[in-house]
Amino acid sequence: MSAIESLHDTDLAQTSVRELNQALHAASAGRWQVANPGGRHAIAAGLTAPLEVEIDGHAGYYCAGMNQLATVRVHGNAGVGVAENMMSGRVEVDGDASQSAGATAHGGLLVVHGNASARCGISMKGVDIVVRGSVGHLSAFMAQTGRLVVCGDAGDSLGDSLYEARLYVRGSVASLGADCVEKDLREEHVTEIAALLTAAGIDDVDPATFRRYGSARRLYTFDVDDAGSFA
Repeated sequence: MSAIESLHDTDLAQTSVRELNQALHAASAGRWQVANPGGRHAIAAGLTAPLEVEIDGHAGYYCAGMNQLATVRVHGNAGVGVAENMMSGRVEVDGDASQSAGATAHGGLLVVHGNASARCGISMKGVDIVVRGSVGHLSAFMAQTGRLVVCGDAGDSLGDSLYEARLYVRGSVASLGADCVEKDLREEHVTEIAALLTAAGIDDVDPATFRRYGSARRLYTFDVDDAGSFA
C-alpha cells in the first residue's frame, strides 16, 4: 500500500464515531486524519494495530482508550479518561487533559503538553506519562507500576496509597497522599527522566531539576496501629 493510499481523511461532521472506529478496527496499517471531532466521545478507542491517527480538534471522553500499538495525536484538548487502560503505543495531547488521564494503563506512552486534571495516572499499571504542565489532586492514586513525569506542579494527595510507580515532579507538590514520600534523586533517575522527556519531545527542561516520590511501603500489610494512615 502506498503512502497516498494509506492516508484516510474522515470528517466527523459527516461520519459517525462508530463508523470511524469500525474502519480503524478493520485496518492493519495506515494513517487517518480526523476533522471536526467536536468533543465526541471514544474517538479511536480500542485500536489494536500500528495505525497513526491525527485528530484535528478537541476530543471527548475516553479518546484512545484501550489503545494497543497505535499512535493517536489530539491537536486540541481531551476529555475524561484519555488513553484509559492503554496497553501500548503512544497517545499525545497538544492541549489539556481532563480527569483520569491514563487511568489503569498498562503500557505505552501518554504525553500531555498542557495540564492534566485530577487523578492523572490513577491505578496506572506500567504506563509512562509525561505532563508538560501541572496535574491535579490525587494523581497517581493507587499507582502500581510505571512512571509519571510532571514538569509543572502537583495538586493535593499526590501518590495516595502508592505501590511501586515512580513519580517525578519539577514544581511544587500541594501535599503527599498516604504512604507517599519524597526520595533521593540519584543519577540513574536523572537518566530515566531525561529519556522520558526525550521520548515526549521535550528538550528544554533540565532532568536534574525534578524531585522523586515513591512508596514508603507501610500500607502493604494492614496493621490496626496504622489505621489512621488510611483516613
